[in-house]
Amino acid sequence: MSATFKYINTAEDLDAVFAESYEHPVALLKHSNSCGISSHVMYLIEEIDAVVNVIVIQEHRDLSNDVEMRTGHRHQSPQLFVLRDGKPIYHATHYGIDPQKVAELLK
Repeated sequence: MSATFKYINTAEDLDAVFAESYEHPVALLKHSNSCGISSHVMYLIEEIDAVVNVIVIQEHRDLSNDVEMRTGHRHQSPQLFVLRDGKPIYHATHYGIDPQKVAELLK
């Protein structure tokens, strides 16, 4: 199996991701469509057998800023969070993102 990328396009979509984190851990990726590292990280996390929620920062910087406010982590991209109960239990950027660790946390 491989990751299912679910694109977050509205504030309501983002609210739903945070709400879902109260039911089970969820992955949230801030992705830049103009960054080679970000594209490579998306390729690497395709191996995760889970839904990965994606904010494309060029299209939705407002949502990216909202994530920064909610998590307390300064914006970077690529930037991946695993959220549980509305809070990050995992945070990494660039090549620090570990697909195996993310997969473990999402189980």
